[in-house]
Amino acid sequence: MALVTYFRTHPYSLNLALALCLGMVMFVGLFLGYAPVGIVDATQGLLGIGEEQYVFIIQDIRVPRIVLGALVGGCLGTAGAALQGLLRNPLADPGVIGISSSAGLGAVIAIYFGLSSVYAFSVPALAILFAIGSMFILVWLAGRDASILTLILAGVAISSLAVSLTSLAMNLAPNPYSLSDIVMWLLGSLSNRSYADLALSGPFMAAGLLLLFGSARNLPALTLGEDTAASLGVNLGRLRLQVIFGSALSVGASVAICGTVSFIGLIAPHLVRPLTQHDPGRLLLPSGLLGALILVVADIAVRVAPGAIELKLGVVTALLGAPFFLWLIIYTRRSMR
Repeated sequence: MALVTYFRTHPYSLNLALALCLGMVMFVGLFLGYAPVGIVDATQGLLGIGEEQYVFIIQDIRVPRIVLGALVGGCLGTAGAALQGLLRNPLADPGVIGISSSAGLGAVIAIYFGLSSVYAFSVPALAILFAIGSMFILVWLAGRDASILTLILAGVAISSLAVSLTSLAMNLAPNPYSLSDIVMWLLGSLSNRSYADLALSGPFMAAGLLLLFGSARNLPALTLGEDTAASLGVNLGRLRLQVIFGSALSVGASVAICGTVSFIGLIAPHLVRPLTQHDPGRLLLPSGLLGALILVVADIAVRVAPGAIELKLGVVTALLGAPFFLWLIIYTRRSMR
């Protein structure tokens, strides 16, 4: 309890503690995996001074996978916290307004039409384009001065349409191999990712995170209601666009690289919210750090789990997140009585 009180009154200490934990877990991830590497060999491989095989394993396989895991988790956690603040809904996450499903649809189309076999980066490229395009449609459907309820309803409609089209593509897959590729991609994974994937998705993630963190100053005013926030000088239309497109860029790029990874944007903000005095603005950075920590740990668990077939990252996060989501619903209902 004393630690909770300390973090509430010293927000920088919370961010520092999460950053240190993330750095330690990322370092541990260097020597854990299908082919275990000793600490000394992993450190030398990271510095490029060890044996050639260890340099290759660490620098070309594990470093891009770990860095991408941290970035993806950070984007999902930050976007989840921002959307919960914008929508004033503790159960909101990037899937609520159709970002994840739209990005997934773009990738599925690339696989369905065989573009992925012609140009490898067609999958992430189309996923990012569909995520951004869906947000333009969302803004158009909801209108310039849309209410929060209208945004949610428009997002649910876009998400439902994207899921339906994805299911249609799976149903009409021309051969079992295409269907298998679609299903395996949708399950989510960070395996076989490279610096090229990082170079493609990194700028979109960075742009999205800049927009999200730029909204931190105005999000707390929304807790008082839209009318009160507007009277305090908050430009609600600009704030909505900032959060929506920031989420689209960051989450769309994340889904483009690793497929659908659920519940990170829901879990991370809830775990740190009590430590930030329920301030939506202060919640963004610790949510991003914790989201990165959770995803890196989940990916390490995937790599070290026994079995001939590697578990998919999206499966692991869903197994962890679904019970948490059920508990959250029960807790919310009890607190409202």
